[in-house]
Amino acid sequence: MWGKIGGAGLGFAIGGPLGALLGAVAGHFVVDGGSGLFGGDSETVFTAGLIALSAKMAKADGVVTRDEVAAFRRIVAVPEAEMPGVTRLFDLAKATTAGFEAYAGQVASHFTGKPALLEDVLDGLFHIAKADGAVHEAELRYLAEVGRIFGFDDRDWARIQARHVIIPADPWTVLGADRSWTDDALRSHWRRLVVENHPDRQMAQGLPPEAIAIADRRLAAINAAWDAVARERGLRAGPT
Repeated sequence: MWGKIGGAGLGFAIGGPLGALLGAVAGHFVVDGGSGLFGGDSETVFTAGLIALSAKMAKADGVVTRDEVAAFRRIVAVPEAEMPGVTRLFDLAKATTAGFEAYAGQVASHFTGKPALLEDVLDGLFHIAKADGAVHEAELRYLAEVGRIFGFDDRDWARIQARHVIIPADPWTVLGADRSWTDDALRSHWRRLVVENHPDRQMAQGLPPEAIAIADRRLAAINAAWDAVARERGLRAGPT
């Protein structure tokens, strides 16, 4: 994976703003033809996109704390020998004139029809943002705009945000469920969420370990919300 990110031809393979960024890291120039049709494997697009968007979020916030750096390194599992290259990628993304909208748009384009993977990216950004104990207002605005570019509507955004920001979190919002639903509808909805968000799906699609770890956390939040809703309704929390 990290050999790919430093590879001399990778920027040309991916194209677009992420390709240009990777090309700069590898020491060559890549022209974005502006076609909007980008190649590249999902593993590389996911990781490069997460790094670039993390860098832009740091710039939006105005400060990068040690806790955020530590959280980034937990989510993006980087071999120690490859850390200088990843740091260079992060710093270049933070300094480049390309706006975060361009990176978010390319990630959204690559994962069209795969909203769970786009949620993975947002969840990863949230985990980094809240590493210093709070998601600050500038970070929340940034994340909301990334979510909009990814195609999430207000209800989706409320559900994703509720997993990370104490509003206080409403388990119904986390599940994207409505109190008017029947018990059977609730249970069917929860089961569908478990299937759609299970880490095995990311593993089967060849995504990197960070995507699988993010999916693990998301599934835990979904199940915790289901437990709370089941208690409220007097249902058995587990499968029947």
